[in-house]
Amino acid sequence: MLAVDHPRYKWVALSNTTLGNLLATINSSIVLISLPAIFKGIEINPLAPGNVSYLLWMLMGYMLVTAVLVVTLGRLGDMYGRVKIYNAGFAIFAIVSIILSVDPFTGGAGAIWLIGWRVAQAIGGAMLMANSAAIITDAFPPKQRGMALGVNIVSALAGSFIGLIAGGVLAEWDWRSVFWVNIPLGIAGAIWAYRSLHDTGVRRHAKIDWWGNLTFAVGLTAVLAGITYGIQPYGGHTQGWTSPWVLTGLIGGAAVLVVFGIIETRVAEPMFPLTLFRNAAFTGGNVANLLASVARGGLQFMLIIWLQGIWLPLHGYDYERTPLWAGIYLVPLTIGFLAAGPLSGFLSDRFGARPFAAGGLLVMAVSFAGLLLVPGDFSYPVFAILIFVNGLGGGLFSAPNTSLLMSTVPADMRGAASGMRATFMNAGQVLSIGVFFSLMVAGLADSLPASLNAGLTAQGVPADVAAKAAELPPVGTLFAAFLGYNPIQELLGPQVLGALPAENAHNLTGLEFFPRLIADPFHDGLVIVFWMAIGMAVLGALASLIRSNPTPGLATETGPADVTADGGHPVSPISADDSAAELVAHEAELSAELAESQPFLPASRIPEPLDESATRD
Repeated sequence: MLAVDHPRYKWVALSNTTLGNLLATINSSIVLISLPAIFKGIEINPLAPGNVSYLLWMLMGYMLVTAVLVVTLGRLGDMYGRVKIYNAGFAIFAIVSIILSVDPFTGGAGAIWLIGWRVAQAIGGAMLMANSAAIITDAFPPKQRGMALGVNIVSALAGSFIGLIAGGVLAEWDWRSVFWVNIPLGIAGAIWAYRSLHDTGVRRHAKIDWWGNLTFAVGLTAVLAGITYGIQPYGGHTQGWTSPWVLTGLIGGAAVLVVFGIIETRVAEPMFPLTLFRNAAFTGGNVANLLASVARGGLQFMLIIWLQGIWLPLHGYDYERTPLWAGIYLVPLTIGFLAAGPLSGFLSDRFGARPFAAGGLLVMAVSFAGLLLVPGDFSYPVFAILIFVNGLGGGLFSAPNTSLLMSTVPADMRGAASGMRATFMNAGQVLSIGVFFSLMVAGLADSLPASLNAGLTAQGVPADVAAKAAELPPVGTLFAAFLGYNPIQELLGPQVLGALPAENAHNLTGLEFFPRLIADPFHDGLVIVFWMAIGMAVLGALASLIRSNPTPGLATETGPADVTADGGHPVSPISADDSAAELVAHEAELSAELAESQPFLPASRIPEPLDESATRD
């Protein structure tokens, strides 16, 4: 076990937290790409009434739980030790992975088993995500922090892309194997973290803000659950935004969050320290983080539908193999992110974070504009270049933004700040999937029924049967495409298909009919989605550019500022040759400046001038 002051300790901390982030984020996308195999394995029909809910909660439940819990768990890390909470996350993750892989049920019961234990697994994932950035910030000096956080953040976001490939490969073998892969990594990571990591940060003992935790969890859960159910059909509507339950969740959840904000301004030790938002650099970083997550959070979902449900079948890939090849064809997105993330973190340490954060979002906006112009049956080299550029933009943005954000908070609040950052990111992803999905369904609803009706009648399907089949909700069409599933056989039934000429029946149930039928309506929806993504990315870039300079002295316990005016890191004005008297004078001057510039900072966190006698020891 290395001591905290050992030169290699910081690299051990970076390596272990990188594994933790990778494990937590791989788990989200590995299930996303494996859902066709999982649904077949537990014998769930994606078009049956009510089964859309299972699919949505399998997709979004994990993200919802992590969004709700990361701030609380980050604050608990500040109070009781970040490494303790982090280690517990590894252990929970490994244990729940074992339980998930032995689902004893099929049908709805099997889906509920998986959803419930995925929620439990998300608690472990939230423990890892909430404290990893704070552990790294504690371990690394300011001049290396951007690079270290860059590697860590790239691992988190790259994990979501790596999971696509891993899920595609493992789902071909056995759907349970997508959970098996977490077990050895989780156990190894837990043992390694327990033996190697130390709590080096400033511990802040305080009372738990029970009312704040409760209102935050209830309010955010209600809002995100409302979004989840809002994209499902309700009554005669293609979506459920008019459902009383959805409206209650959205309005009631928002009201509870307002109550939460009031509570946090009145309690002595809030779980969500709103005073941090008086720092414009911290606020701007979180706003940019939220907008970036909304812009790109649903992209993966849309690209998977595009590949699995349309492009791959049109190019001769069997539905059984589309998850694997979708993961492979999305590799350029991962490469772009992996290439840009660590490099932008390193360069932001030298030249400042703001231009890289803003520039990355603008690069993402350009890639979305390019995807607008790509037809449904695209040329893959063009598509690969565009998603590579999108990955580059995401990598350029993430590390500098997080480094600047984390370097502007007091050391004893880094766990809470890390949790806030993760909350904005995860909530943005859930919101993004909801918004992208709603816009896509709106686009499909305008043109899909007529396209489906015309395509079926052209193959000799009776007009009344075709009209009824064309009533398939757009949500069902999207999920059928997402799961690599041709619903025509189920929509028409064996009696209708048996009455058609053999060639027509073969065409209807073959690889190309359904993908070609929905390609144009799907692209109409994509245009709306990508325009919104462009808007979010540009707004995020503006938030990155107009954020005020970080407040000097806020991020350190007793030293000079962690960041300069442009987001870079300064060299301390005190040299090793300065006298004790000069050092005491400098510290007294720094404390006075800090007290004057930060009236909202509690006096207990303003550094005291050094005791001159102490400097002689």
